[in-house]
Amino acid sequence: MWNGRVRALAAAFCVLLPAAATAAGDRVPVEAFAHHGGYSMPRLSPDGKYLAVTVEQGEDHAVVIYQLDDMSHAKSLLRMPAHQMPYDIQWVGPERLVVELAQFFGSLDRPEQLGEILSTDVEGKRVQPMFSREWGQAGRGGLEHSPDDGYATVAGWPSKANDHFYMQTYMWNNEKNTSLYDVNADNGIRHLIGEINTGDMDFTVDPGGHVRYAQGLDINNHYVVYRMQNSLWSQLANGNDGNRFAPITFSQDGQHLYALSSTKGGPMALVETTADGSQTRLLTKDDFSSIDYIQWTPQRAPFAASAASGIPKETIFDANQPLAKFYQGISQKFPGEFVNFSSLSEDGSMLVFEVSSDRNPGAYYLFDIKHMKIQKLFDENTGIDPSKMAARLPMRFIASDGTPLEAILTVPAGGSMNDLPMVLLPHGGPFDIKDTWFFDDDAQFLASRGYLVLQVNFRGSAGRGPGFVDSGYGKWGTRIQQDLIDGVKWAETQHYADPKRVCVFGGSFGGYSAMMTVIRAPGLFKCAIGYAGIYDLAMMYDKGDIKDRKSGRNYLEQAIGKDPGELAANSPDKLADKIDVPVLLIHGEEDQRAPFAQAKAMRAALDAAHKPYEWLTKPDEGHGFYNEKNLVDMYNHVQAFLEKNIGPGVN
Repeated sequence: MWNGRVRALAAAFCVLLPAAATAAGDRVPVEAFAHHGGYSMPRLSPDGKYLAVTVEQGEDHAVVIYQLDDMSHAKSLLRMPAHQMPYDIQWVGPERLVVELAQFFGSLDRPEQLGEILSTDVEGKRVQPMFSREWGQAGRGGLEHSPDDGYATVAGWPSKANDHFYMQTYMWNNEKNTSLYDVNADNGIRHLIGEINTGDMDFTVDPGGHVRYAQGLDINNHYVVYRMQNSLWSQLANGNDGNRFAPITFSQDGQHLYALSSTKGGPMALVETTADGSQTRLLTKDDFSSIDYIQWTPQRAPFAASAASGIPKETIFDANQPLAKFYQGISQKFPGEFVNFSSLSEDGSMLVFEVSSDRNPGAYYLFDIKHMKIQKLFDENTGIDPSKMAARLPMRFIASDGTPLEAILTVPAGGSMNDLPMVLLPHGGPFDIKDTWFFDDDAQFLASRGYLVLQVNFRGSAGRGPGFVDSGYGKWGTRIQQDLIDGVKWAETQHYADPKRVCVFGGSFGGYSAMMTVIRAPGLFKCAIGYAGIYDLAMMYDKGDIKDRKSGRNYLEQAIGKDPGELAANSPDKLADKIDVPVLLIHGEEDQRAPFAQAKAMRAALDAAHKPYEWLTKPDEGHGFYNEKNLVDMYNHVQAFLEKNIGPGVN
């Protein structure tokens, strides 16, 4: 049973996760940027008596539960099965926690949900599968032992914790159907409360436990949203008209629905509608970017939010909420940093908040509102000294076709912004992913070595609305690359970057861009580093995990097309003779997202074209290096390669 795979043990934080080594000199050691052990996802129990957190040490992951009146020892420690980690944790009762499992395939990928869920009590003695492909399913009559052949996620929970939660399931034998269950987390018994025959949807449930909305991408990767009316689903929009309505949650009294809304593909605004959708009120919007970083009360009412771009600054649109005043007061105590309310007790008397910034990876605090007492809980990365980190400056520039774009510059600490050696750092994805003002390991590492870092939120990036995302489809090797090239030219025109000392370094889609920008703009760069990149577009239809599902194959057609000539014209391995700079290729040999065959194809093309390159691979790594020693080795190779080709940094 599960007790053989996940054991409950009492352990203190300091025993599980020792602090990272500190530097002897002023330069931050490379190990600090490679270190990914730490604490995250603090969650208060509904009654405010317990705190659950996820912990990581190397490849080991666990959920630890503490009793707040005695934080010296853990109440329980739930170790994750090998190669798994918590994707999310949520209290569903005063003494019961639900854990969604994930697998980490590499540092360039976000943890991928496994679609399996378990629950545990505070003692860690009653750990049970809620949805498991190995351990069976819970039916109306109790726990059964036939496998759950599908995928499940937590869709929500009742407004008052009662040991139940809502679970949506997507079964492999029926790619069009999504079901919603009310699940008793204490015994695993589930009851069907809704379903839709459209695809892998997300449900929104009202406080009475009735399914009201379903939204998501259909099998053809088109956004759709449905509302339940008279026991039938009614489609509100299909996303093709440029409008978007994305329900978030109902208020606790069920009278209001909060949602994100876009008109003609523009930035998403935060709105409040009546329960039947007949009336809508704008809460906050931004003309350039979508709304993000929403702050909520325990009663599921938003009171503040910020634009997704730039340096986040919360706009309080409901000053009557008592928590709004606390939010303002806490923010004033942490100038230059962003405060996020991450977890609250049901009565709002206990609060966990996070403080983070461009220089601070994050620190969590416990606020006992009744006694007006704030206590620091932990730092996310104990090896990082924020005072030694670089400032990240969001800016805007105009692309060559007149489109305004956001750029983020990370400026080496203590240096001016005049004619610096610069590294272009394209993000992965490329769709619905964005670079933000917040702490970035790669950018901060490069800046710590004296390089200016440029990141561009090109066409296809998140944060500007669905129209901006859609504008990148079919343009992997063309307009997206031009946006990156325009960003470099802008930085040079502003005399931020020295035109004679510019390199490009990117991971995943960024690795693709590292090769393509060099090809599209001869003479602009002095070197290129491709990390876990895609270099042969046609190969994506034959190798890798994207092709394994119909939705993935439809995504590929939408993103890169199927025309063999176009695929070849936008594949770096078919254009290697146009690469006029030294190249460093870095890849994990077990990569499933961008298979190792991609790196070997690029290497063969460079060999055939007699182009210089360096090569770094690791046999047990996936999509981005995860082992800390391998990350250190990678960063050291990157630093040496940059110094050889664009000279040392400025500090």
